[in-house]
Amino acid sequence: MRRIGILTGGGDAPGLNAVIRAVVHTAKNEFDLQVLGLRNGFDGLVEPESVRVLSRSEVRGILSRGGTILGAANRGNPFARKIIVDGREEVRDVSAQALHNIEQLKLDSLIVVGGDGTLRISKELCDRGAPIIGIPKTIDNDMGGTDQTFGFSTAMRTATEAIDKLHTTAESHHRVMVLELMGRDAGWIALAAGISGGADVILIPEIPFDLQPVMQIFRARAKRGSYFSIMAIAEGACPKGGLQQFKIPAHGLHIPRLGGIAQQVADQIHEKAGVESRCTVLGHLQRGGTPTPFDRWLATRYGAAAVRLAAAGEHGLMVNLRGRHIGSMPLDEALAQTPKLVDPAGELVTTARGLGIVFGDE
Repeated sequence: MRRIGILTGGGDAPGLNAVIRAVVHTAKNEFDLQVLGLRNGFDGLVEPESVRVLSRSEVRGILSRGGTILGAANRGNPFARKIIVDGREEVRDVSAQALHNIEQLKLDSLIVVGGDGTLRISKELCDRGAPIIGIPKTIDNDMGGTDQTFGFSTAMRTATEAIDKLHTTAESHHRVMVLELMGRDAGWIALAAGISGGADVILIPEIPFDLQPVMQIFRARAKRGSYFSIMAIAEGACPKGGLQQFKIPAHGLHIPRLGGIAQQVADQIHEKAGVESRCTVLGHLQRGGTPTPFDRWLATRYGAAAVRLAAAGEHGLMVNLRGRHIGSMPLDEALAQTPKLVDPAGELVTTARGLGIVFGDE
């Protein structure tokens, strides 16, 4: 075995550069392997000219940097690649070209770093013979088969710091501050940051909400002399009997985009309870910034473990964290457990309720 490749797919997440660095150093130091970096996710596999040889000097100083030096793309699916033909957008299956390029590049193994969508594409390529090893990455922490994904710790820190800052202005102006956080199907960021930041209300996709108990907690706090409240809400949260809120609905080939639930809730609070409220959408700030030490540590361990699997000729696996130990499991088993959702009856929600935090289902 002489050459391995690595690509980073899906949305960016803090810790991606730490993975790349670990792959390069482990490949060089333990196995004397050449590492090729494929640019911009699966686009780099379909267009092999977007390839760079990764040496130790190429990854020097990137451990603490956010983003990814290889670039990322969450719309580069080779099984449904969008191309322009005669001025019109078409979708074509170019997976055969991707598989051909793995052979042309003489890759003995391809390490793919990504979340649910990226690893599902990887599984399809594996089924067609691609020698792929997956590394789970998502700030949402909703990948099955692993206790935690890198990127989540940094996103939680960013969200918690935002709640800390909102506390001061909320208290100064006696307002309800509603903070919208990422979380399409899973509310891990809102739940973790809400607990860590001392939110009074947390709304997540796993627990459909009713605003009546939410407004009751505002009134109860006012009677105790606390004339402000903080609410953390995941973008995928929805009211009982209602639907998720989209700022860009699905149409044609365009992917729908969640957003707007926090503003909707803030408006209803003001209208129905007469409480002045403000909405803040944290958005892509959750993806950026310097990765926490935990994310660097976890990403480094994942990268090193993936190289060792590749050197052993193991493929079709995803590295994972179980307790304190790094291991691996078949990609199809991990994907069967995805998305990993918050348990409404689990310890985290029970702890939050014990602190007096309201989820809108009381």
